[in-house]
Amino acid sequence: MGRDNQTWVSEFILLGLSSDWDTQVSLFVLFLVMYVVTMLGNCLIVLLIRLDSRLHTPMYFFLTNLSLVDVSYATSIVPQLLAHFLAEHKAIPFRSCAAQLFFSLALGGIEFVLLAGMAYDRYVAVCDPLRYSAIMHRGQCARLAIISWASGSINSLMQTTITFQLPMCTNKFIDHISCELLAVVRLACVDTSSNEVAIMVSSILLLMTPFCLVLLSYIRIISTILKIQSREGRRKAFHTCASHLTVVALCYGTTIFTYIQPHSGPSVLQEKLISLFYAILTPMLNPMIYSLRNKEVKEAWQKLLGKFSGLTSKLAT
Repeated sequence: MGRDNQTWVSEFILLGLSSDWDTQVSLFVLFLVMYVVTMLGNCLIVLLIRLDSRLHTPMYFFLTNLSLVDVSYATSIVPQLLAHFLAEHKAIPFRSCAAQLFFSLALGGIEFVLLAGMAYDRYVAVCDPLRYSAIMHRGQCARLAIISWASGSINSLMQTTITFQLPMCTNKFIDHISCELLAVVRLACVDTSSNEVAIMVSSILLLMTPFCLVLLSYIRIISTILKIQSREGRRKAFHTCASHLTVVALCYGTTIFTYIQPHSGPSVLQEKLISLFYAILTPMLNPMIYSLRNKEVKEAWQKLLGKFSGLTSKLAT
């Protein structure tokens, strides 16, 4: 291919979900409400864990990290998506597109590894409760969190770098809601086999490996729970893992099938829906799952609301 045809674009056009104005306005209102709920829910969870000393445990340390990741992931995609619903020219500068890809890819990777760390925490709590405090000490929790943030960030930096070194020629229309990895790679006017291999390798490292660790952890957990004699004991043991298991199912889900076989993966529409699911729905549901299914969190909410009501009554009198 000649040098003249390998020109670099200065901006991309995101085709989004719909070109119909009424549909875009309706989606704007819907996603704005969901984004506000996401921000409020996750920020309140972080605040609650910070204020209630009973929640200063490894499980809630990881939950704080998960909430921060969810807020950041949603913020890396949703504000730009909302702005484009109301904009006539749905452009995103080259550097902004690269930044969006980096942050969304990094935060996604961080969440997958973090969930594996949370599974290990639940494994120790159920299978080795007598040594739980000795194993899951503050330093160990910090190391697991650092591994999560570092691995996701390094992988994203590598993927973003090799993706935006590809010549895009004059093709600047991204058929997606954001600068998503597979959508950007499809713009290249050269062979992308090496990129697809890199995507598959990183998917194995940051998707399949954590998923297998989660799976092994829960096989051991379930095996241990089934050996508990009392029904109440089994119920309590399973209850400690129910919220995390629900979040694992939501977060891993179809992402594995999207990135493990990038060349023969889902359709463009399915990719858009999956991105929406992980950018808006999952971050919104996570704090609800931990609030509704967790006795300690519900008690902490009641305690905080009780203090707030008491303070309001004093100020009123």
